[in-house]
Amino acid sequence: MTKTSQVQTKEYGIPKYRPKRKKHVSRKVTGKRTKRDIWTQVSSTFFLAPSVIGSGIFFFVPFLVVIYYSMLNNPIGKVFVGLENFKSVAQNAAFRQAVHNTAVFSVVAVPGAVILSLILAMALDKEIPLRTQFRSAFLSPMMVPVASIVLIWQVLFDYNGAINEVILHFGGAKIDWLKSDKAIVVVVVLFLWKNLGYNMILFLAALSSIPKDIIEVAELEGATPRQIFFMIKIRYMASTIVFVTIMSLINSFKIFREVYLLTTDYPYEAIYMLQHYMNNKFRSLDYQALSAGAVLMSLVMIVIIWILFFADHHFGKDLEG
Repeated sequence: MTKTSQVQTKEYGIPKYRPKRKKHVSRKVTGKRTKRDIWTQVSSTFFLAPSVIGSGIFFFVPFLVVIYYSMLNNPIGKVFVGLENFKSVAQNAAFRQAVHNTAVFSVVAVPGAVILSLILAMALDKEIPLRTQFRSAFLSPMMVPVASIVLIWQVLFDYNGAINEVILHFGGAKIDWLKSDKAIVVVVVLFLWKNLGYNMILFLAALSSIPKDIIEVAELEGATPRQIFFMIKIRYMASTIVFVTIMSLINSFKIFREVYLLTTDYPYEAIYMLQHYMNNKFRSLDYQALSAGAVLMSLVMIVIIWILFFADHHFGKDLEG
């Protein structure tokens, strides 16, 4: 028990007890590291080394090689041409068409995947009947092989497929889904069907991590469900929304597999994506154009991801504590 000194207050005449202050003992920082600190640093370096080396060999070094090839006339002659390959690629009609189609697809599909999966997560976060079954149903596309997905879509959207049969039944005309401007609709629906379940699970995890006491206090203060959603839930889920957006953006560039299996190398121009351009340049051994296009695409991706992280930091910095 610490010793105390009794202080008689003049205003109220009530004795007040305060503990004696302990003298502050300053400790000198010697700057010496203990054996434990050294061992921690060595073990951390040892465990991180395989990942760092692997990333350098399989990602960083190849990317430097791609940048090197993008500034040569060809990999054999190895004549440095500077930015000529970038100018040639930027002026190429096929590249421009691929960039336009990829941008349109990403602008439509990525926000759709984020918003729809968030709505599904909000619905399944409530106590509704068959909630577990709905979750399993939305996750099932992740377990279906790509070849099976393409086969299903061919049965549905072929000129003589099931969708056109339904349209004919209601008195409409057949639509050539995969060889018309409607082809982008088929690809967007396919992308959403594949990715909504994964995004929904991420949002459900984020919703479950929001402090319940904050929501209860907001309800007691008279906050409406809309205010709770936009002012509390969305702000606490900012990091998850950014992560889901980035993953959806990356997955939107992987839709080439399904489109390639549906329509081969040269599809209808509405679904001619950047991956088609890259694949065709690779098959024709035009490495300098392929490398220049890959570098341009990487720069655009870096800018978009930086904007997303900046927005996440701006809207979520007051919740870090």
